[in-house]
Amino acid sequence: MSTTSRTVLTVEEYLAELLADLLDGGPIADTEEVALTRALGRVLARDVTSAGDVPAFANSAMDGYAVRHTDLATLPATLRVLGDVPAGSSADPRIAAGECVRIMTGAPVPGDADTIVPVELTDGGTETVTVAEARARGQHVRGAGEDVRAGDLVVASGTSLTGRHIGAIAAAGAGTVTVRRVPVVAVAATGDELIAPGGQLDRGQIFESNAAHLEATLTELGVSAHRCEPLADDVDGFSRALDELAAEVDLVILTGGVSVGAFDVSRIALEGSGDGVFRHVRMQPGKPQGWARWRGRTPVLAFPGNPVSAAISFEVFGRPVIDRLLGRTTPPGAGRAVAADGWTSPAGRRQYLPVRLSSDEEGRLLATPNHRRGSASHMVTSLAGADALAVVPEDVDAVAAGDVVEIRSLT
Repeated sequence: MSTTSRTVLTVEEYLAELLADLLDGGPIADTEEVALTRALGRVLARDVTSAGDVPAFANSAMDGYAVRHTDLATLPATLRVLGDVPAGSSADPRIAAGECVRIMTGAPVPGDADTIVPVELTDGGTETVTVAEARARGQHVRGAGEDVRAGDLVVASGTSLTGRHIGAIAAAGAGTVTVRRVPVVAVAATGDELIAPGGQLDRGQIFESNAAHLEATLTELGVSAHRCEPLADDVDGFSRALDELAAEVDLVILTGGVSVGAFDVSRIALEGSGDGVFRHVRMQPGKPQGWARWRGRTPVLAFPGNPVSAAISFEVFGRPVIDRLLGRTTPPGAGRAVAADGWTSPAGRRQYLPVRLSSDEEGRLLATPNHRRGSASHMVTSLAGADALAVVPEDVDAVAAGDVVEIRSLT
């Protein structure tokens, strides 16, 4: 492919190309069974269904008295209290006409009772109790299987497990789950100008931040991320380093060297030995993009080197690729907000602008550009205080204060 002329694609077209061609094998096939206590953040490889009815038995939703509703036809009604049924009890006392039992929240409802009267509606008696007010038959009784029935779906395959998912799985009786193997991803930035943070900058040098950012973000996504030393602008050395990386991982993510310059080493090396495909995508920032299968095997994502371009490229393209590797189905958070200030957008390119979110006195969600210079590709600090990306369509060249814009969560 010519280094000076590239196919131009929309965001959707390029993403479709990545998912179809970069990951031609689809999700990682390897799975493992892990204890529920170790499953936080893992991605389910198999549906979890309920081992039994939840609740497993009819139980009381209130502290009070288990009664036969027919005994409350005339109020106030005085009933004989046979005894207590606390939570955890297996007792099922027989209840005849004019009788009841005192019952605690979560305790099994006796088979002869059909209604729970909260203690607040009684005189609280222990030998006899007077009921002052009656409710509908079945009130405050949680029926067996009211939540889910045995065999019902609890959490679907492809879900990234959070605390609420784990709680639901535990309630359904599963002690283990089948999850996908954690993918291993190598992250490396390219460029002779890069040095590690904490060092001393000479003229022409900058601190390397892309790999640090992506390693942390990948870790948050449940990936085993390996950050590598910056790769020099030398094709042979770059290729040797990539050979070593590609042999050990499921995916390599590179930043830098993807444009049409004479020293863009990622493009030169990937076109030479990885059947590299390089595109211009109608987005800002992040126009130059590339991908390859290094030596015909390991998938490689190549992002631009400017920090905001790299970060936004990962949000738009990297996250979906990781989700595909994991078979994860959770979409990114999206919504709408009102622009608090106006800004310009490049015609013909979809803009992704880091914004801060807040609310006004009317409760409207507001989006404010997080940097006075907008979405310039090198303004890395604009990401630190951002909550979301404002997404401006290709046919819009200016956003005015008060306009409604699409937003994409960064959390």
